[in-house]
Amino acid sequence: MSEAEPYIARRPKRADGQRNYDAILAVARKAFEAEGAEASLEDIAARAQVAIGTLYRHFPTRATLVEAATRDGLVLLVEAAERLQKEQEPLGALTEWMALAVRHFSTFRGLVGILARSMYDEGTPSHAMCAAMHAAGARLLTDAQDAGAVRRDLAPEELFDLLSGAAWVRENASSDRDGSPRFLEHVLQGIAVRP
Repeated sequence: MSEAEPYIARRPKRADGQRNYDAILAVARKAFEAEGAEASLEDIAARAQVAIGTLYRHFPTRATLVEAATRDGLVLLVEAAERLQKEQEPLGALTEWMALAVRHFSTFRGLVGILARSMYDEGTPSHAMCAAMHAAGARLLTDAQDAGAVRRDLAPEELFDLLSGAAWVRENASSDRDGSPRFLEHVLQGIAVRP
């Protein structure tokens, strides 16, 4: 591994290591969802019933833990894009995928910012999965543009800016009001091509 490559946490081979890794990850996901990206790592270790040193041995940085906690969601977005591309017409595939992306980007407070930064910073643990997710979404956008359903002048980076905005709205919404579906509706009205 070169110094330029970020550390990516992997599940250990030994049973005791696997138990600790899995416990930390399960608690971290719950803590991030409840408390946001700045949830206390010490509290996560205590709730997982491991020493803080054990947490850091598996996840040397907060970014490493966040990446591991959100990796599956990004993988699901890549897989969803591939499935939707085969099953739906281009605009429908893009629309459904955008809603899925907004939900994942706003899984917890602070995630949308982490993912936005990770896309453009190769030194972050989440960069590779963010790049794969962006590429999957960009293919859906291109399909919709090629079908004449979406404006040609919308770049993939701009699509992700719009998705980040919708995710920020969802992430910061009160428990009784999620404005992101309406936000996405306005986005789609703005990018769709009228016959």
